[in-house]
Amino acid sequence: MNEQDNTAAVKALYAAFGRGDIQYILERLTGDIEWTLEGPAILPFAGTMQGPDGVLTFFQALATTQDDRKLTIDTIVAQGDMVATMGRYAATVKATGKRFDSAVAHFFTFRNGKVAKFNDFVNTALMAEAYQQAAAASR
Repeated sequence: MNEQDNTAAVKALYAAFGRGDIQYILERLTGDIEWTLEGPAILPFAGTMQGPDGVLTFFQALATTQDDRKLTIDTIVAQGDMVATMGRYAATVKATGKRFDSAVAHFFTFRNGKVAKFNDFVNTALMAEAYQQAAAASR
């Protein structure tokens, strides 16, 4: 695929996320996808997920612990098999009612028209603070 095709594919993935169509996303991942969001263990979606089943756990963790999720992307840059995006991600943690709003950057690597690697960069300290209140309340 060329850069324009990869950019269109990323836009379609974001549109699927926006409408809650996780199956669409999973079908466009390689079998050995590496999906990474580095962060503290208190974030149930942090870590490196392997394969589409691992990525599904990422999206399930978002859906079960967050409400009012909003992802906006305002910059997309493509080079070869890589696409980088920047924008904002906001959500409310269900357990605490605390809302966070953070800059976000995503890096996609394509192989044979599918996403083979995904890196998610976000202010995990801000997110952890919102989740931590829930952990402290349950003690």
